[in-house]
Amino acid sequence: MPMYDYQCASCGHQLEAIQKISAEPLVDCPACQAPELKKMLSMPGFRLSGTGWYETDFKTGSKKNLAGGDKAD
Repeated sequence: MPMYDYQCASCGHQLEAIQKISAEPLVDCPACQAPELKKMLSMPGFRLSGTGWYETDFKTGSKKNLAGGDKAD
């Protein structure tokens, strides 16, 4: 799920929220309760959750072992 950064235009409070892409943006500031939260422009981030996410997922051939191991000379 994507992570979004927000900042309150009223008090300056900043927070990070994990939301679905289809979710409505947050509006109410948890610090001052003002409806002044605005999404900040930031580096996109996301979180992989659940079982089955490994370094080797979706890699083929020699790309499977990126952490080390056999070298092809």
